[in-house]
Amino acid sequence: MRSEPMPMRDLLHRPIRDLRISVTDRCNFRCTYCMPKEIFGDDYRFMPGSELLTFDEIALITEIFASLGVRKLRLTGGEPLLRSHLPTLIERLTKIDGIEDIGLTTNGLLLKQYAESLRNAGLRRVNVSLDALDPQLFGRINGRGIEPSRIVDSIEYARQAGLKIKVNMVVEKGLNEQEILPMAEFFKERGITLCFIEFMDVGNDNGWSLKWVVTKQEIYQILSTRYELEPLESHYFGEVAQRYRYKDGSSEIGFITSVSESFCSTCTRARLSSEGKLYTCLFASDGFDLRSMLRSGADKSQLTSAVRSVWEARSDRYSDERTEQTARTRNKINMSYIGG
Repeated sequence: MRSEPMPMRDLLHRPIRDLRISVTDRCNFRCTYCMPKEIFGDDYRFMPGSELLTFDEIALITEIFASLGVRKLRLTGGEPLLRSHLPTLIERLTKIDGIEDIGLTTNGLLLKQYAESLRNAGLRRVNVSLDALDPQLFGRINGRGIEPSRIVDSIEYARQAGLKIKVNMVVEKGLNEQEILPMAEFFKERGITLCFIEFMDVGNDNGWSLKWVVTKQEIYQILSTRYELEPLESHYFGEVAQRYRYKDGSSEIGFITSVSESFCSTCTRARLSSEGKLYTCLFASDGFDLRSMLRSGADKSQLTSAVRSVWEARSDRYSDERTEQTARTRNKINMSYIGG
């Protein structure tokens, strides 16, 4: 029988339940809101392999987080499918006592290649980022000229392999809001949940301004011109997306409203960067270096105490406090580094 974790809550009484693990800082896209190619050019120096956490180190840290209350994992990047032998890591993580759910976020370009091995390793859920169906627009957004048909093909192949797919769309004013209805129609017909994400000021390189944000309410109004929607209850405390379904029962949609309707008060999520720093907020300026502790010989008890101390000192509520000025002046870790 699994023993229940010792209670661990932060200064705002939020428990820890979710851990996002970045397995690489590399990506094969150069999306304008995440890794703009003007900054992340072909000569950009990513981390050498020796700086990345090994699978043994990731598994050990995950065991510690599970002992403190984490039940859900999500593997991110960069683009996580660029990490060699990723299914091997997933298979190990599924066996950790206390872990009940593992997801993966990907741009989908390599998903067709790895879908079956991911499923065989124990992965069941994948979130695929896709911001437009118009080929020219999507090619411009991803910075590589990749056509959306390649991502759609990977999605369908992954579904056939037995993976549950959810699609994420970042909506930016003046860029792709005209794609809201085409995307909704396309994935509604296929019974795939589509989640609309408000454009966020993650990092300092994406030119964020409030004027570029299309809010949940604005997206909802656009959808309401064609569809009837009804709200759904949250699955669990700390669920990020606000969930709705089409009244005809065909599928669901979701909204991630970090800008217009912040959800800091129920945030149960920690983040582990690919070189082993622990971050307690997506908009954090710095993290706690677990890798240095690991590689200097700290034992599991010492690491557990360190993680507990970091979480119990947590008071992050950036989205509650966001202003145009903080977005411009606060130094924040890039999304490609911390995992979105």
